[in-house]
Amino acid sequence: MDVANKSTVSEFVLLGLSDSWELQMFFFVVFSLFYVATMVGNSLIVITVIADSHLHSPMYVLLTNLSIIDMSLASFATPKMITDYLTGHKTISFDGCITQIFFLHLFTGTEIILLMAMSFDRYIAICKPLRYASIISPQVCVALVVASWVVGVMHSMSQVIFALTLPFCGPNDVESFFCDLPVVFQLSCVDTYVLGLFMISTSGIIALSCFILLFNSYVIVLVTIKNHSSRGSSKALSTCTAHFIVVFMFFGPCIFIYMWPLSSFLVDKILSVFYTIFTPILNPIIYTLRNQEVKAAMRKLKNRLLNSNKAAPLHSF
Repeated sequence: MDVANKSTVSEFVLLGLSDSWELQMFFFVVFSLFYVATMVGNSLIVITVIADSHLHSPMYVLLTNLSIIDMSLASFATPKMITDYLTGHKTISFDGCITQIFFLHLFTGTEIILLMAMSFDRYIAICKPLRYASIISPQVCVALVVASWVVGVMHSMSQVIFALTLPFCGPNDVESFFCDLPVVFQLSCVDTYVLGLFMISTSGIIALSCFILLFNSYVIVLVTIKNHSSRGSSKALSTCTAHFIVVFMFFGPCIFIYMWPLSSFLVDKILSVFYTIFTPILNPIIYTLRNQEVKAAMRKLKNRLLNSNKAAPLHSF
């Protein structure tokens, strides 16, 4: 029998985070503020790095791409959720659901590889500083960025192909505010245990393995920093600590959701909010508050804009 004939569901109902009107209005205000702050903060990082030639180094090129991914990750589902709170329209078409799954796994898969690239960059910079320029060349940096997106696309396509083969026979209530395989596959008309094993093998184990590799690399870097007491080491420690906070906050929810795909819906909802709404804003907060170079570049950019605004009226006379 053809798969298309099995799937009788044409749309899904996104149940969201709560049925309470008061809580929905609370979520609307909070998530709207977080979304605006995420877009403004990450855009500011991108603009600052592009505008300041002193930040045209591999670390900041990778950081800029991380900001772009974070803005994308915050945008694939959050705007719809915010508007749904106002309109009360909580349905999503089957194609729209598959599209959300594609972009979610595209951006998360790309971010995982990019975080590994950032870890590799810091490892070489601190553990092999004399060879840094030859190893992390501009060409290598571009290759790392391209590779992260290629891997993200490949991973995302595998998840979408898997989702399209699932037969849906009737239940269409999604216990979340967006479509993802751990909640969608439980609505299919096949054995969820087998699907859960697929979820663990394709996403859970990959995320856990990448986190272990990242954790080990940062441990090596931190041990190396500890053995060198200097101002440069203090700066390196601050940078690596910021990187590790981002890594832990991003991987923690992902590992739990995909290693235990049949876990509590409430826990999954909380973690989903964490890595799609809260984590994307951590990037600008952590990097701007802890990185002196970025803060100095932002102040320089602000002064440049203020001076250009002051000079504009003079040219009009």
